[in-house]
Amino acid sequence: MRFWPRNLSGQMVLLVALALFVAQAINFATFLQDRRQARYDQATGPAVARIVDAVERAKTGRILPSDRDNGRGRVQLLPASPVNPAGEHRSDIETGLRSELHEAGLDAGKIETEVRDFGPGDRRFRRMGQRFADRAARSGGELIIAVEQPGQGWYVLRAPWPRAEAYLVWRLLWQTIVLWVIVLIPVAWAARRIAKPLRTLAAATRDFRPGEAVVPVEEAGPQDVRDVISAFNALALRVTAMLDEKDRMLGAIGHDLRTPLAALRVRIESVDDDDDRNKMADTIDEMNRTLDDILSLARLGRPSEPLTEVDLAALVEAVVDDFLDLGAEVACEESARLRMRLRPSLMRRALRNLIENALKYGSEVEVKLVEAPREVQIMVCDRGPGIPEDRLNDVFEAFTRLESSRNKETGGIGLGLALTRAIVREAGGDVTLANRDGGGLEAVITLPR
Repeated sequence: MRFWPRNLSGQMVLLVALALFVAQAINFATFLQDRRQARYDQATGPAVARIVDAVERAKTGRILPSDRDNGRGRVQLLPASPVNPAGEHRSDIETGLRSELHEAGLDAGKIETEVRDFGPGDRRFRRMGQRFADRAARSGGELIIAVEQPGQGWYVLRAPWPRAEAYLVWRLLWQTIVLWVIVLIPVAWAARRIAKPLRTLAAATRDFRPGEAVVPVEEAGPQDVRDVISAFNALALRVTAMLDEKDRMLGAIGHDLRTPLAALRVRIESVDDDDDRNKMADTIDEMNRTLDDILSLARLGRPSEPLTEVDLAALVEAVVDDFLDLGAEVACEESARLRMRLRPSLMRRALRNLIENALKYGSEVEVKLVEAPREVQIMVCDRGPGIPEDRLNDVFEAFTRLESSRNKETGGIGLGLALTRAIVREAGGDVTLANRDGGGLEAVITLPR
């Protein structure tokens, strides 16, 4: 399948070309079989009639041509067979002649045949030009038929024997080439007319980004293809409208929830007990963070932040510095400057979630930036309990937590890793987790360059 084209137009052209060749091959085989049968009938039928007539004439005392006479086109009576034992024999004609002579009431002795090619200097071509003589010499030869009649001698007949197989092969190839030119050019044009708008539609589908202005794909090609493009344009508009409605709904939900949370924050200031007031404030802060995570995850399909040219190494160092300012122990290896196009605020949030998880569940947190020819990896490593191998993918599901105690110190609601993966995948990369030798976890953000 290495030579099988992958595009639609190439497959259509190749299939039609193969179909034409197979059809021509079948046509050639049928024609060649019919020609061989006609050549066989032409050689045996007249030969039987003329040999039977010659035998009858010999019985009446008429003299037949000898080997010294010009017996071309007539039956000769010779004392010996002129057939060369080492020549080209036709056993099918010998068998057919014997059967037909027997049906004609003539029982022959030996029957021999030989096909001889014409030589360039054959006397038959003396009056032809050299070019026509050479072509006639290549086109065939003569069939010598020798039938023994015991006590009389050999009845010998010479008949033309065309050799046109090579000519027919070239004729087949020429006809096939002509058919290819006549048929394949329109097929290639039609296939291209279908494939070009399909490629445009595929590119528009790949480039479709929620939140960006929808540019309708030009409707071109056959009506079926136009219908598909029209359906895609309508679908893109519906998706955009649904996302707009979702954003408006999320904005209203966020506003409606933050307003009572802000009111609660004001009300708790009247609580006299400091411990109770601090616990209430922490609860409200956690509710606000949870609300931010939920809204961020829901809006990720349509990020409001544009793509920006940023220094990824500086971005990683800035996130680590934020944790160092808060007194967290996070090590970061220095790396060379690396310019990339991404959404910096979202990428900071994804990296911050991984570092927070590492600090929450492990120790000796280290952040590294590793460059490769086609990708960049941000590695967050820690020393801790790790994650069971069968749960490494489960933790990326929203609202999934391995620790089920709902403890504020170790919890959250299980959206951090889900949000991280969504952010990274939206940037064209992915996030993977792996347990480290000696204990701990290694989280790797992989981004294409």
